[in-house]
Amino acid sequence: MEIKVFGPGCANCHKVEDMVKAAIEELGIKAEIKKVTDIIEIMKNTNATPAIMINGKMKYKGKPLPTLDKVKELIKEEL
Repeated sequence: MEIKVFGPGCANCHKVEDMVKAAIEELGIKAEIKKVTDIIEIMKNTNATPAIMINGKMKYKGKPLPTLDKVKELIKEEL
């Protein structure tokens, strides 16, 4: 599983990245997490940050921030 977290490095982007890491740990799965901070790459994929892409599918973008349970739900959908 590949999970990309898109964001320029703001506090909310870091929170979402931390939630993704916690969700993977709680679910006990293996996943490669990539942080995408390049603005050109972000703009190619989404118009709102923070955003989460799982296995090439955009699963979340913008606000309000997802909860940890929501992040786990998004990951489970792609298992």
